[in-house]
Amino acid sequence: MTIEHLALNVVDPIGMAEWYGRHLGMRVVRKIDGPTRTHFLADAAGRTVLELYHQPRAPIPDYRGLDPFVFHIAFLSDNVAADRERLLKAGAAAAGEVTSNDAGDVMAFVRDPWGITVQLMKRARPLL
Repeated sequence: MTIEHLALNVVDPIGMAEWYGRHLGMRVVRKIDGPTRTHFLADAAGRTVLELYHQPRAPIPDYRGLDPFVFHIAFLSDNVAADRERLLKAGAAAAGEVTSNDAGDVMAFVRDPWGITVQLMKRARPLL
């Protein structure tokens, strides 16, 4: 089996879809008009899809209150420091500094304007 998508109940799926497209290179592959304002976004490689929607029957998690190590969306970056600065200028908030781990990976966390943690990652060796 393969994962088809990851779904997030959010306050503003339209604004988030636009921001993720403009600043993270994602594109809308399907949109469902109506009360949930659902947007399916594919990453630049066309491998991962996020579903952003507003389902009033379900609680919206306190994304801003979650530790970045509890929940984050990771994006590959060729230059973590430059992408971090670019996203901060685009309305993201810092959630730590640029760091590296024992494997040689370089990473940083920022929070998108809605509080969801985005991890920027440059792998020393690709996962796949």
